[in-house]
Amino acid sequence: MAIDVFETDLATRQVRRLRGRRRDAYEKFLDHLRARGCEALQYRLFGEGILERVCARHLFSNDRVLATFNDEGDAWVLLVGPHDESAQDVYNALYQLAGVNPPDITERTKPPCCDEMTAESPEVTDEEISALITRIGRQAR
Repeated sequence: MAIDVFETDLATRQVRRLRGRRRDAYEKFLDHLRARGCEALQYRLFGEGILERVCARHLFSNDRVLATFNDEGDAWVLLVGPHDESAQDVYNALYQLAGVNPPDITERTKPPCCDEMTAESPEVTDEEISALITRIGRQAR
């Protein structure tokens, strides 16, 4: 069963800037995400609220993709960008957009995206995903 994949407006803009191997890595990731769902992502983020239901994948070099799944099993690509401690750092952007503090790095874990018992993706409610997408949309403007 193929997974429907959606991108936030900001993710779409971020992807448009990818070139060469960086863009190829993202396109390959999308194919894998559509075919395998949460197995295409490497780990869940650590933190409070919605963070623990957002998953990450290393793409090429320091590029990362952050995605989540709604309760219908659709995947949402939230953000795509560098993990480099800059103003554009994809993790810092997510913390800011989600309105949460970055987790203490000494306590951080990286559990698999898929639940180890059920092999299912972590789900975000429609209300949570709508609120986060709205905040991401405001950032995109």
